[in-house]
Amino acid sequence: MTLTLSTRARRGLLLVSVAVLIFLAYFSVREALAAHAVQLNSRSGYEKAVRLEPGNARYWYLLGRFYQNDFDQPDPNAALHAFLVSRSLDPLSADTLLDLATNYDDAGKAPEARAAYLEAKRVYPLSAEVLWRYGNFLLRQNEIDSAFSEIRRAVELDPKRGAEAFSRCRRVVADPNEVLDKAIPPIFESYMEILFDLAKENQPGLILEAWSRANALPGLVRPQEIAVVADSLVQNDRGEDAALFWQQAAQKLPNPIPPDASGSVLWDGGFESGYSYGGLGWQFEPQIQSVQVALDKQEKHSGEQSLRLMFTGRTNISFTGVCHWVPVVPGRAYQFSGWVKTKSLTTEQGVRFSLFSFVNGKGSAVYSAELHGDQPWTNITLPWTAPPLGSRFVRACVVRSPSELADGDIQGTAWIDDVSLIPIIPERKAR
Repeated sequence: MTLTLSTRARRGLLLVSVAVLIFLAYFSVREALAAHAVQLNSRSGYEKAVRLEPGNARYWYLLGRFYQNDFDQPDPNAALHAFLVSRSLDPLSADTLLDLATNYDDAGKAPEARAAYLEAKRVYPLSAEVLWRYGNFLLRQNEIDSAFSEIRRAVELDPKRGAEAFSRCRRVVADPNEVLDKAIPPIFESYMEILFDLAKENQPGLILEAWSRANALPGLVRPQEIAVVADSLVQNDRGEDAALFWQQAAQKLPNPIPPDASGSVLWDGGFESGYSYGGLGWQFEPQIQSVQVALDKQEKHSGEQSLRLMFTGRTNISFTGVCHWVPVVPGRAYQFSGWVKTKSLTTEQGVRFSLFSFVNGKGSAVYSAELHGDQPWTNITLPWTAPPLGSRFVRACVVRSPSELADGDIQGTAWIDDVSLIPIIPERKAR
């Protein structure tokens, strides 16, 4: 059956279709113009957007945020109006509720701010941002226990907030143990964030307190993190503390290294870890002036690899680019040992080891014999006594002194392996 429309009906249908298209086109254009206005990120742009799309909660929120945070012309009253409109359009927006609470808080309207925060918590009970901002509000209200509880839950959900939580809470409670007990959950990642910040602030006492807790928690460390913490302890001449920290932290590396020579206080003397970040481990760069530094699995004295130095022959270099801080006891005697192999290493100045220490703020260094030419794996030793009044650290380095020859540019290769520094136990005198 075929339905036939009259001419008038067809015209009417056509007019309705055109009207619908015009209607849809109008709103599409209006939405596009509003979206473009928002992208301008300006006061006039957001104001235009809400005029074009007055039912868009997000646009009202963005307008309110701009009014509130405009550095040149802040308008908190206009911001409050925009946030209230946004909330009426979308009561479940955590962003709107949080910024509405901030607006009330800034205006000294604590009850209204609390109500907005609690509404945000009701809507998003597992939001770290909501809990964090509500906890900070409670801190400002001097409701310490409640604040710590909210902040602790925020850190549980977002462990990277640990350092900031510790710092902020200590502004109102001086006792670090109380802050750690109440505001910081037992999460290893959070404690590492705290340790990293304390190291930058150079607070060795707090570092040791936080580490004593972190060490009891499961988790892995990154080499860069423990290097920064150890460097702070080295700078404060905390020899025994640094050695214990490093020993414990090294056990939490993803791939703990094989044990060093028995009794050695120098960590990773065989370069097995691949570690080069400093702290109480080796520190070096892949390219140091005209010297290429790399691990070599093909040539080694023992273990899986050694350290290779390739001198390119372009300079008469004074090289001190591979070093290691080692904790020592002032006045104690030590035996230093390292294995070296050379191939076609030119000039009369090859590679050697140095031990550099500080006494009353002044540096003092001793040097081993050097090795050049073509030499098989050779053990280089150096007896050394830590200065009685010196630092609790010595800096062991692989060095090369400049040549005195007219053509002193050094070329060739040297390998280093199995480095150790072992305390010499004095023999007991017979009675």
